Amino acid sequence: MHLLLFTDKVNEHFSPTSIIMYSDQTLFTPLTLPCRKVLPNRIVKAAMEENMSGADLLPDHNLFSLYRYWAHGGLGAIITGNVMVDKTAMTGPGGVVLDETSPIEPFKNWAKIIRSGGALAIMQINHPGRQVFKAVNEHAIAPSAVNLKLGRYTKQFAQAHAATCEQIYTIIRQFVTTALRAREAGFDGVEIHAAHGYLLSQFLSPLVNQRTDQWGGSLANRARLLINIVSEVRAKCGNDFSVWVKLNAADFQRGGMSQDEAREVVAHLNKLGVDVVEISGGSYEMPAMQGRVEDSQTLQSEAYFAQFAAEIAKVAGMPVMTTGGISRLPVARQVTESGCDLVGMASALATTPDLVKKWQENPEYRGVMLTSSLSDKTLASLITMSMVRRQLRRLGNDLSPLRQPSQLWSLILDAVHRAKMTRRYRALINRNS
Repeated sequence: MHLLLFTDKVNEHFSPTSIIMYSDQTLFTPLTLPCRKVLPNRIVKAAMEENMSGADLLPDHNLFSLYRYWAHGGLGAIITGNVMVDKTAMTGPGGVVLDETSPIEPFKNWAKIIRSGGALAIMQINHPGRQVFKAVNEHAIAPSAVNLKLGRYTKQFAQAHAATCEQIYTIIRQFVTTALRAREAGFDGVEIHAAHGYLLSQFLSPLVNQRTDQWGGSLANRARLLINIVSEVRAKCGNDFSVWVKLNAADFQRGGMSQDEAREVVAHLNKLGVDVVEISGGSYEMPAMQGRVEDSQTLQSEAYFAQFAAEIAKVAGMPVMTTGGISRLPVARQVTESGCDLVGMASALATTPDLVKKWQENPEYRGVMLTSSLSDKTLASLITMSMVRRQLRRLGNDLSPLRQPSQLWSLILDAVHRAKMTRRYRALINRNS
């Protein structure tokens, strides 16, 4: 039995200065998913955008080295960073692509490494929609021709064009193809990314989706693309393949998708054989996944979306996971006590990839959360992501991560790396065009 004292005020569920007795070790017990695959424990490495692909947008030795640290870090499942379903639609120039033409061997190696320590290997699959840097591609598909609004940074992003119905059906096929190839490579499942302002999230948002056809208007129509993709992936990949969905608890923007609508989407997913719903939030315009919002809703100082996820868990027929702002064992335990089945961690594992093992040795060990306190939310978000990616690149090169990386130097190094990757990406696209 563990006696834990909490002094951080989080919310009424996680009360301050309260003493909570834990008589079990829920975090470190197995969880059997609806597809019958078993996680050895309840802690999951959530996705981060590494921007570390090798030649031809494939995983190579740097990603293999990075994931080897997590594979032997005591995790129950490991979700990859974005794997793109279309090489012409990239969240970043160094992203990994798995499409119908990609060689399968690098992905087999990747899956083997991820699974080598006993964790499930889950590939996150994604399409960025309008969240594309103009340097990578000047034009981007979106539900409607609604550009990102990021103040002085707006011009750095692609022009949004409304997808045709034919393009929408092509996107469905691309997601299914990537999922089938992930299964072929030996991954235990895929996570379909419908959060953080990427394409599927854009279709769900009434701010971005202003269509008047069967793909827009009512929530049922706005969710149609996600529902179609999930249904097709489940049907084509079989019942023994794990299908996860990452969903915003809300967009945290006035007029965006609400928490009530998120619950309604989960109610639809209940009927489709989904194994896990991961709850996060935000987008490039409103980086709630880094703890920043400006609407009437507030986030917790740690485990940002735990309260929202606990509410969604009440209607979910599958295990629920929440990610964002978790770096301490007491907070992870509170998440499971609040009603979530799985605890997702990302940034804390960039600095301490074996954090779960450290917790088992020392329950008071605190992971490092890299953040920027600048008032400019877009610049602060870019700095935070640059610090995280710098840590990931160091691990990929078998260098020790830095506990306090310089914000300015991290931003400069990330810009240099992105420029190099952009030149390589544009050369690749030009060769193939």
